[in-house]
Amino acid sequence: MTTSMPTAPDTPVMISPEMTFAELKDNFALFDDWEDRYRYIIDLGRKLPPFPIEFQTEANKVRGCMSQVWLVPGHDVSDGRRFAFAADSDAHIVKGLVAVLGILFSGQTPDTIASIDPEVAFGDLGLDQHLSPSRRNGLVAMVQKIKEYAKA
Repeated sequence: MTTSMPTAPDTPVMISPEMTFAELKDNFALFDDWEDRYRYIIDLGRKLPPFPIEFQTEANKVRGCMSQVWLVPGHDVSDGRRFAFAADSDAHIVKGLVAVLGILFSGQTPDTIASIDPEVAFGDLGLDQHLSPSRRNGLVAMVQKIKEYAKA
């Protein structure tokens, strides 16, 4: 992940993906087993921009996640019409899933975000079969929050 400069001093650095979702899907196909894919997801999370502690507030917390997840909406600095977000989690795998969501949603227009079916995307990666019900619920909560913010 590369980082975009914040749009205002009081805004964290937004997620700016270095690859497309199609490239992520191709990368997933290179791994033989799910342990390697999980490590890859965790590595993606490690590449997220730093998320300042002052944004780890109740107002930014995503409800419905077992782990703590904070999400702040914003816009792509290269195109203010495109949605972007900054996010963090206290769990490594969830932070990696945040990175996957960044690849899927960050830098997209609100109309494109509204049209994305995350169930299909997660199925394309095989995540629909390899996440626990609680992780899956958290992922759904994050997607709902992203779509809600993008629509606003």
